[in-house]
Amino acid sequence: MTDSNPQGGTTVTDAGHARALDLVRACRVKAGFLASPTNVANYRRVWARDSITIGLAALMSGESDLIESMQSTLITLMEHQGPHGEIPSNVDPKKGDVSYGSTAGRVDADLWFVIGCGEYWQATGDDAFLKRMLPAIERVRFLLGCWEFNDRGLIYVPQSGDWADEYIHNGYVLYDQLLYLQVHRTLSAMHRAGIGEPDRALEAKTERLKHLIQANYWFTKDGEIPKDVYHRALYEHGQRAAQSSKEQFWLPFFAPYGFGYRFDAFANVLTSLLDVSDAPKRKTVDDYMQDEVTPRELRLLPAFYPVITPQDGDWSDLQMDFSNSFKNAPYEYHNGGLWPMITGFYVADLARRGLQDAAREYLTGIHTANALPMQGAAWSFPEYVHGKRFVGQGTPHLGWSAAGALIGHYALAGEPVFRITAESLQE
Repeated sequence: MTDSNPQGGTTVTDAGHARALDLVRACRVKAGFLASPTNVANYRRVWARDSITIGLAALMSGESDLIESMQSTLITLMEHQGPHGEIPSNVDPKKGDVSYGSTAGRVDADLWFVIGCGEYWQATGDDAFLKRMLPAIERVRFLLGCWEFNDRGLIYVPQSGDWADEYIHNGYVLYDQLLYLQVHRTLSAMHRAGIGEPDRALEAKTERLKHLIQANYWFTKDGEIPKDVYHRALYEHGQRAAQSSKEQFWLPFFAPYGFGYRFDAFANVLTSLLDVSDAPKRKTVDDYMQDEVTPRELRLLPAFYPVITPQDGDWSDLQMDFSNSFKNAPYEYHNGGLWPMITGFYVADLARRGLQDAAREYLTGIHTANALPMQGAAWSFPEYVHGKRFVGQGTPHLGWSAAGALIGHYALAGEPVFRITAESLQE
C-alpha cells in the first residue's frame, strides 16, 4: 500500500479529505443525504443507516450545510415512520416510496434513527428539534422493547435484519445489541434533559444490557460461566464448540441453535468505541485485527472473517441469502469484502485511544480504497474492495465510504463520533 494518488500529484491522503467532502455534498438533496448520487438500483434514496452514518461525519465536520442535511435526513425518516413505530430502511424522496426491508425488516434502521437524533441534538443544542422528534422516538422505543420478545434485555434480529442483509447471522446479533445499548444511553440523556433528573429504571436497564453483552459474547479459555449468562446450557455448549475464537474476539451472535464464531469487524470495533470492552480485550482484538484480519497490502477491515467458501458447511445457506442476485462470492461484499465505512469507525476508536500511528495507517487505507478506479475513473469511492484482488466493487460513489474517510479524519483532529457516552451520563 502506498500513499500516492493514481492520477499523480498530491498524495492520496492530501486529496482524500477534499474528495470525500465533495462526494458527501453531492449526496445532499432537500430530503437529506442520499446513500449515493449514482442512479443505480435504489441507492438514490435516503437510507436510515447509510444517511445517518454520513450525518455523523457531517456533525464531526462542523460544516453548517452538511449538518442541515443531517437534520433533513432525520425529519424525512420520521415523516415516513410506519404504523407500529418502525423507521424506514429507505425513502425515495422523489416518488415517496418507502421500504421497511425486503424479506425481513431492518432492525438497525430504528437503532440508528434514535442514535442519530441524539447526536444531532447534542452537537447543535437544538431543543426544539428534539421536542419535535420525541413522539417518533418514543414509538421506536416501544417497538424495540417488543423486539426483546421475552423481556430479558436483548433484541432478537431476524436473518437479513440489519446492515449485513445478505449474510447468515441472526438471533441475538452483537452489532445490534451494541447499537441498542447506545440507544439506551441516548434515551437516558434525553430524559435527563426533559425533566432534569435521571430515570433510574432506564439507567439500570442500560447497565444490565452492558453486562449482558460483556457476559455473553466473549468466551474465556478457562470455561468460566459468567453471572449474566443469557442461557446457561446454550452458553456451555458454545464454550465447548468454540475453538480459535476463545479470547480472540467478541462473538458475532447467538441464537436458539447455537453461537456464531466468525469475526464481525463492525461489532468488534463498536465494543471498544462504545466502552463495552476493557483494555486487555481491546489489545487482544487490536492484535487479531491488525495481524490476522487486515490485509498487509491494503489496511482495511473486512465485514466478516474468515470468508465462507464452497468447501464450508454453511456455503449452501449463504448462497440462498440474497435479494436480487448472489453477491457473496469469497472475498466479496459481506463475505470478506473490505469496507472503508467500517474502517472509518476503527480509525475513530484508535485515535480516541491515542493510537495515532495505527489510526493514520488505516485512514491511508481508506483513502487508497476510495481512490480506486471503477468504470474507468479514479476516486470511485467503492462500496467495498475485493479482499484478494483489491479492486473496487459494488456500487460506486457510496456516501458512507466517503463518511468513513471523514470520520477518521475528524477523529484524528479530536472530534468524537458519539457525544453521548457512558462517561457523559455520569457528569
